[in-house]
Amino acid sequence: MSQQGKSGIIEPSLLMQSVVNIEEQSMEERRVRKAIITDAGFASRYLPITKTVPKAMLPLGNRPIMQFVVEECAEAGIQEIIIVATPEGKPIYEDYFLNSVIRIKKQLEGQGKADRYEPVQHVLNFPKITVITQDPSLPYGNGSPVASAQKFVEGEEAFLVLYSDDVIFGTPGDAKTMVDMYERDPSVAGVIMAQEVDPTVVDKYGIIVPKAGTTDELDTIVEKPDIGEAPSNLASYGRYLIKPSIFQYLSQSYVGKDAELWTVDAITEVAKREKIIVCKTQAKWMTTGDPENYFRAHLEYVYRHEKYGEKLTGWVEEIVSQNGTVASE
Repeated sequence: MSQQGKSGIIEPSLLMQSVVNIEEQSMEERRVRKAIITDAGFASRYLPITKTVPKAMLPLGNRPIMQFVVEECAEAGIQEIIIVATPEGKPIYEDYFLNSVIRIKKQLEGQGKADRYEPVQHVLNFPKITVITQDPSLPYGNGSPVASAQKFVEGEEAFLVLYSDDVIFGTPGDAKTMVDMYERDPSVAGVIMAQEVDPTVVDKYGIIVPKAGTTDELDTIVEKPDIGEAPSNLASYGRYLIKPSIFQYLSQSYVGKDAELWTVDAITEVAKREKIIVCKTQAKWMTTGDPENYFRAHLEYVYRHEKYGEKLTGWVEEIVSQNGTVASE
């Protein structure tokens, strides 16, 4: 039997073996050991649910979005993960990833249902997870959660940054792709992931401009260009391998558009001086940054991965036949 589900998402048994293999290696043997995952925004498009539940704790199947991102890191051999959350989200993440709920385990064992605890044990077997909050003195922007975790990655040769908005379906995951590429050429200053998008939606993303004469070396990223004026249809998203030198550009002195601190601005500053590799994903990237795209990602997961996924088309057809086409508001 394959160790990979039909969605391409790594199954718990394979992830557990990855963790075992990691532990057999000393910390010094690995060039990329740590990852920062960010979920420190207000998620105002999801209110009211996100006033209580962090956006990355919304489910895909019976697992939260954040767990998929953590599993991606585990597949890549990451040994320590720093989650940057809101003050309200911090205890929720700590409870989810660190609480063993022994009471439930004992009850299930007493009922002869110990197998139902296995998904919980899978979570507890993840690499070390530390949850912190964003430094409130930093400006608004997606670079500030990364800057908040600086002390946790100081002294590292390189580290990963992953936005929890972004979900990767398929293997290898982007984290492993970046780590493997860096292991082959550690002289580069960084690796960023990209995916081709339809030319009609380039105005929704940061679009990559490669350096002249290259196809895989970053020159700059044009944020949300007008349709018809994009330099390419290669979109950048929240999967980066970078080095600690990035932090000199993640400061008040480098705020960009709307007086915000942007990770991609810092990356492009590095690209002016050093080599940043652009790597096309070998899987499929989907964003969950807004309710519509979250729903699409959830459907993708159900269709690919759940036993009842094959029923999805029939359900939709039934709903449409009973209700007709719903006009957009």
